Amino acid sequence: MPLNHDIVGVPSDPAERSWTSADVLLYALAVGAGQPDPLAELEFTTENSIGVTTRVLPTFANLLARGARGRSLGNFNPAALLHGEQAFDLHGPIPVEGTARTISTVTGIYDKGSGALVVTESRSVDAATGTPLATTRSAVFIRGEGGFGGERGPSGTDWDMPSRSPDATVKYQTRPEQALLYRLTGDRNPLHSDPEFAAKGGLERPILHGMCTYGFTGRALLHAVCGSDPARFHAMEARFTHPVLPGDELTVSIWVDGGTAYFRTTSNGSTVIDRGRLRFNRQ
Repeated sequence: MPLNHDIVGVPSDPAERSWTSADVLLYALAVGAGQPDPLAELEFTTENSIGVTTRVLPTFANLLARGARGRSLGNFNPAALLHGEQAFDLHGPIPVEGTARTISTVTGIYDKGSGALVVTESRSVDAATGTPLATTRSAVFIRGEGGFGGERGPSGTDWDMPSRSPDATVKYQTRPEQALLYRLTGDRNPLHSDPEFAAKGGLERPILHGMCTYGFTGRALLHAVCGSDPARFHAMEARFTHPVLPGDELTVSIWVDGGTAYFRTTSNGSTVIDRGRLRFNRQ
């Protein structure tokens, strides 16, 4: 059965997701907070440290839309699905606990020849007040589902590699069990834990979640550009270009231009996150 193109432009039913401080603390640990110094990021990793107010890492916003689903996308090999791009806009810092109501819409299914690119936008609001929380956009590439004669879709936003040296460079070491920890935040895709399933996708071993690498990168931006203040962090977008293995080191290179920071994440000589852009308040 081919992909179901009839779902394009049709909003999903509202879906609610609740979270507590336990969820935001687990997420922070899952994207490396507290490594290697467990005392360095207590505002993101603890809820009862004296004189410390718990805060939420901005990239946690991408979890709010998880679970919002419309009609079926169709039948396809789940091992052939790759996360291509992720972006989000914050309407303010995410609260430490709450309930979000999310409506998601597939905005396009594009024919890339060797596969299909499926683009989805999700809008999350506070379920109690209706106050906007975050808008997320994602694009997934499904190998083998192209060739249906559809539009190729947009080529992406302009992004030129700055010619000067980075204004900041942040290195983070992931842990060998990083994917096993990150999956506890809700993404139980066996591609990141099951060797047999990973082999069906042409991989020698399970890989790290792209959104885990994205979370590490967001932490680097928060601390290097936003003075560790989530209220200064407004929007982030990037493209996934190469898998990361748990235990690999990540290097985030950052170039600041006014209220915009451009970034790229590399690992083992390969670019793993590219065409990154952050919008933030300088003060």
